[in-house]
Amino acid sequence: MRMILPMRALLLATAGLLASNLNAEEKTQESAPALEQLFNGHDLKGWKTPEDVAWAWSVKDGVIRGVTDEKAHGKELWSEREFGDFELELDWRFPDPPVKKMLKIILPNGDDALNEDGTKKKEERLVGGDSGILIRGDVMSQINIVCKSTGSGELYGYRKKKPDMSPEVRAACVPKVAADLPSGEWNHFKITAKGDRVSVELNGKLVIDHAQMPGLPVRGPIALQHHGEGIEFRNVTIRE
Repeated sequence: MRMILPMRALLLATAGLLASNLNAEEKTQESAPALEQLFNGHDLKGWKTPEDVAWAWSVKDGVIRGVTDEKAHGKELWSEREFGDFELELDWRFPDPPVKKMLKIILPNGDDALNEDGTKKKEERLVGGDSGILIRGDVMSQINIVCKSTGSGELYGYRKKKPDMSPEVRAACVPKVAADLPSGEWNHFKITAKGDRVSVELNGKLVIDHAQMPGLPVRGPIALQHHGEGIEFRNVTIRE
């Protein structure tokens, strides 16, 4: 009996601890912000474009479609709502047949690779298109969707366009690995923004890891970029 009682007490204590942990986990899940549909799968309710290019975007079979037309270049599809810190998930793909193009090579430090004569080094790539996700209403805060050797997820504006970015900031804007699937297949983004730090997962691989984006606005809408080539998006969800 002396051994049974302590064992029973131990079992009861363990059961109590497990129940406490489960209750804590349930409370955490209850308090966590809900995952919301940013695209309802039927129409562009909740999104807006410049009035003169409404023709550039449409919805069919649960997919947002950006028309293949150079005239639509730069005419983004913006969310009506604004967001601060968030987790954004979506699928994207280039629907048009890829073509061969010569593209610049990006080094891990964010510089363009150069030839011996100082000209930009290029390589032949199969290119299905060019697009991106713009966050917090800032056209410089772009998560690139491209066919470069670095793969998609590059923070292009901070790597290339914004002045006075430190070497550390620029290097963190370059994807750690090329995780894109072949052109025409669906890819999945998970973009996390917290303060001025952004992380990007592409097809389950971490390509941008807590990169700092100095001066990133505190809040703003999200945009699907139109670069003139065909682009498609689906399953757009967000958790604030």
